[in-house]
Amino acid sequence: MGVNYNKLWKLLIDKEMNKTQLKCAAKISSNAIAKMGKNEPVSIETIVKVCKVLQCDIGDVMEISTKDKGI
Repeated sequence: MGVNYNKLWKLLIDKEMNKTQLKCAAKISSNAIAKMGKNEPVSIETIVKVCKVLQCDIGDVMEISTKDKGI
């Protein structure tokens, strides 16, 4: 299983916001932004902060892939 944050990047474009602005508004680390950029998991706390800033639900910023990656 893996995560995908493509919905987040599309939402940022729609809201005319960049990653740095999101980082500052949500008070999350550069490391968290970098992990999301690589579709790596981040804490639920981080996702909740992002959702609060963007006024959306978790499903609006990420997807969980159920495809087996051979793990």
